[in-house]
Amino acid sequence: MSTKNRVVLKLSGESMAGGKGTGIDMDFVYELAKSIKEGKTADNEIAIVVGGGNFWRGRDAKIIERATSDYMGMLGTVMNALALQSSLEKIGVETRVQTSIQMQEVAEPYIMRRAIRHLEKGRVVIFAAGTGNPYFSTDTTAALRAAEIGASSILVAKKGVDGVYSADPKIDPSATKFDSLTYSDILRLNLKILDSTATSLCMDNNIPLLVFGIDDTENITRALKGEEIGTIIRRNND
Repeated sequence: MSTKNRVVLKLSGESMAGGKGTGIDMDFVYELAKSIKEGKTADNEIAIVVGGGNFWRGRDAKIIERATSDYMGMLGTVMNALALQSSLEKIGVETRVQTSIQMQEVAEPYIMRRAIRHLEKGRVVIFAAGTGNPYFSTDTTAALRAAEIGASSILVAKKGVDGVYSADPKIDPSATKFDSLTYSDILRLNLKILDSTATSLCMDNNIPLLVFGIDDTENITRALKGEEIGTIIRRNND
């Protein structure tokens, strides 16, 4: 069993779009990769879950059947994962992509023990295609994979905010930022940070969450090195 600090970094699909809004902004992805490399130390192991919202959101489909729409979104996460892998390997970070839907010509299938072995060898592992099942978000994927690989925490990188607020700070100027919250607070206050399935999974497995802003890509380095930024969510506020 590794004694290193193993974390899951959750990157939204929107973050992969940079300032473009949709698609992949490779210049921004390259900056993300550099920040991940700077935050990777001899004492930590990094797994990454990427979303696909820069291409498609399954729940937003109006005509396409929800399950089919979700599978389309999963394919978007694979494109994001491959883009990030290419950027990381270009700067010397050995990286593996594992997908929940088998596509062996493109990436490895997700196998828990193989993923852990990659991490123990110092590789970054990117989990793509969500859980492989429709109706589950990539937030839930992050919580599930964190529990499976024994991660100590999930680092949730958000675009447009630097933590968790009482309301949307873009709409409500009186919104206040929380330094710390409990899982119960998230559910009780209906704060839209993670969906309720993901929050409950983290609560059941006592996996702390750190929510921080990604507009400054150096925040990834700070979060990986354990600096106090954003909002921490855990079982107790002690």
